[in-house]
Amino acid sequence: MEKPKVLFVHQEITPYLKESHMGTIGRYLPQGIQEKGKEIRTFMPRYGCINERRNQLHEVIRLSGMNLIINDTDYPLIIKVASIQSARMQIYFIDNEDFFRRKAMLKDKDGNYFEDNDERAIFFSRGVIETVKKLGWSPDIVHCSGWFSSLLPLYFKTVLKENPMFSDTKVVFSIFDDEFPGQLDEDMFKKLRTKEMNEEDLEFYKEPTYANICKAAVNFSDGVIFSSENINQDVEKYVRDSGKQLLEYQSMDDYIDAHNDFYDEVLLSESVLNE
Repeated sequence: MEKPKVLFVHQEITPYLKESHMGTIGRYLPQGIQEKGKEIRTFMPRYGCINERRNQLHEVIRLSGMNLIINDTDYPLIIKVASIQSARMQIYFIDNEDFFRRKAMLKDKDGNYFEDNDERAIFFSRGVIETVKKLGWSPDIVHCSGWFSSLLPLYFKTVLKENPMFSDTKVVFSIFDDEFPGQLDEDMFKKLRTKEMNEEDLEFYKEPTYANICKAAVNFSDGVIFSSENINQDVEKYVRDSGKQLLEYQSMDDYIDAHNDFYDEVLLSESVLNE
């Protein structure tokens, strides 16, 4: 029997960034799931604060070289990779000079969120999709962690739903306490729009607050995970009212087993998306 394939798309992974709850899960969950007998691939953004030399990142030429168009501008897609030897695990990094050269993750040195975070998130999600296509690797589950990866459920359930590589793929979204103030660019829904999306698909992105983009991700996900003890209450209520399969917050003692079981449950269930 073929191993189930899990694609992990993380906003943060330790040790590439300062240690955090999200980064720790990003580091150890994929390893634990691999040790449970599933096949994995793991992606994160190549933020400019990641030390490439220390972490031995190198460009994967055969995967790089595409251009992604966002808001009528061409952006080259660069793919880098590094290995965590002790875990027998590779991490793929989505890179682009315009979006990820700055020496920070999501906000500047004064604590202000970057004005182009919407385009950065779009580029990251689309970059992951194009790389997985090039790898010819068809995931059974896509697990997106953190709001920066929250556009992937939308893409998988609209743009990719007729693609035979992804037509049976289930999507799981992890919600953390990673809220940002205000909202992303008000034209975000125009930048996201493709011929496969209708007006209703993009409704939440017309006012792209943290809560709204998380709600949109919930709509397009097959399962939802509460990955922090305290999350946005509006989003929590939306998830509970949605009827989606839900994994409650897990202690760090048994979260790997709980996630592995949850993936199996999601794979066994019929896909139920909000109409």
